[in-house]
Amino acid sequence: MDYIDKEYCLEVWGPMACFTRPELKVERVSYDVITPSAARAIFEAIFWKPAILWQITKIEVMNPIKWTSVRRNEVGAVASKSPIFIEDKRQQKNTLLLIDVRYRIYAKLVFIPILKRVNVLSILDRPDENPAKYNAMFERRANKGQCFTQPYLGTRECSASFKLIHPDTDLIEAPINETRDLGIMLYDMDFETNLKNPPAMFFRAKMENGVIIVPPKGSEEILR
Repeated sequence: MDYIDKEYCLEVWGPMACFTRPELKVERVSYDVITPSAARAIFEAIFWKPAILWQITKIEVMNPIKWTSVRRNEVGAVASKSPIFIEDKRQQKNTLLLIDVRYRIYAKLVFIPILKRVNVLSILDRPDENPAKYNAMFERRANKGQCFTQPYLGTRECSASFKLIHPDTDLIEAPINETRDLGIMLYDMDFETNLKNPPAMFFRAKMENGVIIVPPKGSEEILR
C-alpha cells in the first residue's frame, strides 16, 4: 500500500517568543525567526501518536521582526533533596526576545508503517493501519482549537495561539517582503541516533521574501 504524506498549514502567533540560540548559554538570545524544531513542537502539542511524525517543510514570516530585552531574577541551582537558599543562588540574566510574532508553518504528517514501528514477531497480531484516520484526527482537533498541551513559541512562558489554514478556501495574506541570510540555525535534535542524549542538527537558513524553505532531514543541507 502506498502512503501519501499530507501537508498542513498552521498560523501561529503570540505577544512574545524566544527561540534560544544554543551557542549563547549565559544570556538568552533568540533566533530571528521560529526554528523547525519549535515549529514541530507546536504541531505535536495539537496532535501526536507513535504512528506519525511531523516534517516541517516551509515557514512564512507574517509580521516584521521586532525585538525587546527583558532582565529578570533566576535561581542558579537545580532542585534536589537539599534546601536551596534563594538569596545565595539568585542571578540576574538578560533575555533578548522577539515580540508580536506571527508565522504560517507548513508541515507534512508522515505516517510510519507498522513494519518500521514494531517487532517483526508482533506484526501478525496487529493489522496495518490507515493513515487517513490520523489526518482526520488532526484536522478535527486543529479546527476546534484543541491541543494536548499548550503550544508555545520557544519557551513555555511564551504561549502561542494557532489556527488551521485551508489554502483552498481561506484568504491567504502575503508574508513580509524581506530577504535576509539567517545564518546557521538549529534544525532539530536527532532522536533516531541517540534517544537519551540526541545530537543537534543545523542548517543554513535563508529567508526569501518572508519565506524559509526547510530541507528534509535526510538532505545534504543538514549539518551534524
